Amino acid sequence: MDLTRAALLAGGAAVAGVINAVAGGGTLVSFPAAIAAGLAPLPANATNAVALTPASLASAWAYRRELARDYRVLRVLLLPSLLGGIVGSALLLVTPQRVFDAAVPGLVLLATLLLFWQNLRPARPSAKGGAGAVEEFALPSRPWLVFLLQFLVSVYGGYFGAGIGIMMLALLSSFAGNVDIHRMNAIKTVLASLINGVAAIAFVFAGAVDAVATPIMMAAAVVGSFAGAAVARRIEPRKVRWFVVVLGLVLTAKLAWDRFGPAAEPSRAACPDSPPQTVDRGATVARIGLAPTSSG
Repeated sequence: MDLTRAALLAGGAAVAGVINAVAGGGTLVSFPAAIAAGLAPLPANATNAVALTPASLASAWAYRRELARDYRVLRVLLLPSLLGGIVGSALLLVTPQRVFDAAVPGLVLLATLLLFWQNLRPARPSAKGGAGAVEEFALPSRPWLVFLLQFLVSVYGGYFGAGIGIMMLALLSSFAGNVDIHRMNAIKTVLASLINGVAAIAFVFAGAVDAVATPIMMAAAVVGSFAGAAVARRIEPRKVRWFVVVLGLVLTAKLAWDRFGPAAEPSRAACPDSPPQTVDRGATVARIGLAPTSSG
């Protein structure tokens, strides 16, 4: 691999690591960078999922100070994240994602609007009476609802994944009170690493990972994740929230343009019912949709 292609891969993955540590949506940088470096869509997507999983773990470690306060919330959300990631990855391996892909821009937009609404709400006073004081997470009286919503988000993450960080921040914001967004980011990075890890295992099992590009992207994404976590912690929480909203709107527009824009018309007209790609692995046949799937 020449230096130009390696630089594209490393640069895209590093920026994706920073973005994912702050809010989520870094795949919109790393996936196009992998394509520009010469990888075909399926290997680019698979390599991206595998490379960004250690980066999510690196972000979680960087947020360990915030995580120390929120093990109770993590215990509630870990199981649905694991189960949803498994179900989403299984769906990816057995069905094309053409229909689901059409719904993705709307899903990301919904999550972004939820965060936008949260940003406009006035801060609720804490038990100590201070409007800006930090509260603890207030889990709903019906924890099964949180379980179900996180499960659905995780299915989405295992199957498609773009904007999953924004969706999880929206869910966490719904019962966060005045909890600092950096604490929500910490929880989000742990859950994202779990969901992405399941998807990465599925891609490795399918034999779709580029062995040369993966270590380059992985190392760069880890560095970017540490840098992103350090930067995010020094930014005023409200500014991070609005950054997430802007990022979500950009992500929605990008996904909608890729799916419904003029450039998408020729490919849909040429092969409206193209079958999923088949990858043989001994006695196992994994059917993988050709549309790109992201994990950030």
